[in-house]
Amino acid sequence: MFGDAFFNKIEKKTNVNKETILAIASKLQQSDMKDEQTLRNLVKEIGQVAGREVSKEKTDKIVNAILNDNVPKDLDKMI
Repeated sequence: MFGDAFFNKIEKKTNVNKETILAIASKLQQSDMKDEQTLRNLVKEIGQVAGREVSKEKTDKIVNAILNDNVPKDLDKMI
């Protein structure tokens, strides 16, 4: 589905390697994406992996966007 170029772009921007990205993706697939606490934990974990602090306000925006299905469908445009 995603080629090496996609992962290279993400790794270059975030310093997160392909294996870590795939592990997070696997965890996302197994998670209840409509559970607010689960989403908050995932946002926190992804922030830690990327080495970035995610403010409460930004976490709220991300969680609300996911819960309200306001997430872009084309991931390549997000990076």
